[in-house]
Amino acid sequence: MLSDEEYEDKSRNSILKNKHVSFEELIHDASAPVRRRTPQEAAEHLLSDEINEYDRKLIVNTVAEMFETAKMFRNIRHLPKITIFGSARTKPDHPDYKICVEFAQQMVQLGYMIITGAGPGVMAAGHEGAGPEHSIGVNIDLPFEQSVNEFIAKSKYLITYRYFFSRKLAFVREADAIVLLPGGYGTMDEAFETLTLMQTGRSMPVPFVVLDHPGSTYWKEWIKFVKKGLLDNKNISPEDLYLFRHFQNVADAADYIQNFYRRYHSLRYIGDKVVIRLNSPIPDKLLEQLAKEYHSFVGDFGIQRSGPLPEESDEPDLKHLPRLVLKANRNKPVDMYCLVRSLNREVTTTSTRRQDRPEVKRELRQAVARPKREKTAK
Repeated sequence: MLSDEEYEDKSRNSILKNKHVSFEELIHDASAPVRRRTPQEAAEHLLSDEINEYDRKLIVNTVAEMFETAKMFRNIRHLPKITIFGSARTKPDHPDYKICVEFAQQMVQLGYMIITGAGPGVMAAGHEGAGPEHSIGVNIDLPFEQSVNEFIAKSKYLITYRYFFSRKLAFVREADAIVLLPGGYGTMDEAFETLTLMQTGRSMPVPFVVLDHPGSTYWKEWIKFVKKGLLDNKNISPEDLYLFRHFQNVADAADYIQNFYRRYHSLRYIGDKVVIRLNSPIPDKLLEQLAKEYHSFVGDFGIQRSGPLPEESDEPDLKHLPRLVLKANRNKPVDMYCLVRSLNREVTTTSTRRQDRPEVKRELRQAVARPKREKTAK
């Protein structure tokens, strides 16, 4: 039986074979993604005269960075990790530095490793709290600001990138949670890019936390901007506010992340289905509630209990986990995130209570109040 990836490739190649007669036609057709290539095909392209030396160096260096990333994470990929973003300019005596150290210490005690940039400021705070043996440094080669901090210098998990896009991929792809502390342009870039990946379903659901010290207004002002500048202008939907949570307390932030994985383990798209792997079975009553509440997302197929599907045979270590299966609705990735978040609803803690923000409740009330439009005969 073909794997999901092989099936997609076969289907896509069949379509493209009938649709395009040349590579030039393919690259000018925005309706279809570029076909996946085998290593042999990629090597042939790189050695051909169809690209110039500048492009060849860019591609080869990118592959080299991805190779070194895969090699570094290979033996620790099974360990849970938290990516921390924040300012390189935060001083060790600043309250945000101190809360970052405390947070990293707490998460290491819970079994996590800490990924952050290898520079000073918040990055150093994350590594100081985690300690060298639990720290992963994802550095960037810059002419200023970014020097390797003393804590990650002692770790064997350290890599320096030329390209920001390679570094960002490592940050997001390897993370089981994303935590942001106050920062500058770089932090905002990381915040909005990660939120965009989650909003569009291009990354797996993970907890996204914005954290600062008690009394700080940094994230409060940021949230005001998101609501006024983005939501009020209808550039985002009210439900998009569910993708992040703000905390000024390490215990609450840790609880939020821990509870995300209390029942949820992972998910996988297989054809037109989503398979949600669980750490523990879901109660019947809660499953019924979620099927009704998310009916517009899951449709009449609902949410069904399942064992491992045949396509999951390449992940034998997960075969013992109970599953939920639903039809993939790729038009509503935020609903997918909210559904995963709701799997723990019967556990009453800070992190699992419903996040009914006023903007979302107002939108729902307006939706209910709208008159139903019916067609009338002419």
